[in-house]
Amino acid sequence: MKIAVLPGDGIGPEIVTQAVKVLKALNLNLEMTEAPIGGAGYEAAGDPLPDATLKLAQEADAVLLGAVGDWKYDKLERHLRPERGLLRIRKELNLFANLRPALLYPELASASTLKPEVVSGLDIMIVRELTGDIYFGQPRGISMLENGEREGVNTMRYNESEIKRIGRVAFEIAMKRNKKVCSVDKANVLETTELWRQVMIELSTDYPEVELSHMYVDNAAMQLIRAPKQFDVMVTGNIFGDILSDEASMLTGSIGMLPSASLDANNKGMYEPSHGSAPDIAGKDVANPLATILSAAMMLRYTFNDEVNAGRIENAVKKALAQGFRTADIWTEGTSKVGCSAMGDAVVAAL
Repeated sequence: MKIAVLPGDGIGPEIVTQAVKVLKALNLNLEMTEAPIGGAGYEAAGDPLPDATLKLAQEADAVLLGAVGDWKYDKLERHLRPERGLLRIRKELNLFANLRPALLYPELASASTLKPEVVSGLDIMIVRELTGDIYFGQPRGISMLENGEREGVNTMRYNESEIKRIGRVAFEIAMKRNKKVCSVDKANVLETTELWRQVMIELSTDYPEVELSHMYVDNAAMQLIRAPKQFDVMVTGNIFGDILSDEASMLTGSIGMLPSASLDANNKGMYEPSHGSAPDIAGKDVANPLATILSAAMMLRYTFNDEVNAGRIENAVKKALAQGFRTADIWTEGTSKVGCSAMGDAVVAAL
């Protein structure tokens, strides 16, 4: 099983090191090769997605990614910034389906900013379309108007096949869970999402066992805070999914607990934590590696169809939390505060 390991920037190398350590502890037949991306790619080859990195990712069975970005690159031209490398690799690998589970471990109920009775038992899967929408739509750019003012333009667009494709992913996942799909849109004001809703309704006839509901994105953002356990699978477009999944991460106690998978049509995937590169704490051994470790578990499940070892990793994380190990972002009184490396060691010991 060939894995391209792309640590990236900031805390990326630290958290990826822990995930690799856990994977190696499973004694599987894994071939892991490392390459730079993001700011590290720019430093190495003057490109946030060097050709060699893209080639490695294309030839691999799966990609394990840390995080990209650093304030020091903010003054670069847009196409050279670390985030462009991330968007490009998603596009080049055609990773259209982003899966972001928001699962609250019982031990972390008090770490959430919401009352335990609101979030206890939380288990949501957010399915986000990843290669379309306003992030990629054309035309786009900043131009000068005749009156001398600057104007910024981005285009939100989806075609029917793109919507069907991501919708099927959501319905198939719901069939293995509680058979409920909530499609999030803004169909009252955006024609793009009016089409989105129409297609989801049409697609739902192929899945009569699944209950389909619809919710405007502003209401969905509120409902995630008011009563998050009403959701099973949420499916939405790129920009709405970006925002809602980060909101959902805080229900779990910390964004440091939220893994993700980005899949193509054949379940080849890129696996990464949902959080950013946190350059302010890079190199301090305080980052939470659990989202990255859990992303590695998702890799075994979705790309390599290895449910047994995916479950072993997830159970090891549960055991480490039950033993009281906590990084600073999820620490509460009476638990043991540990660093990034020590948390990785705790998961390996639990294996």
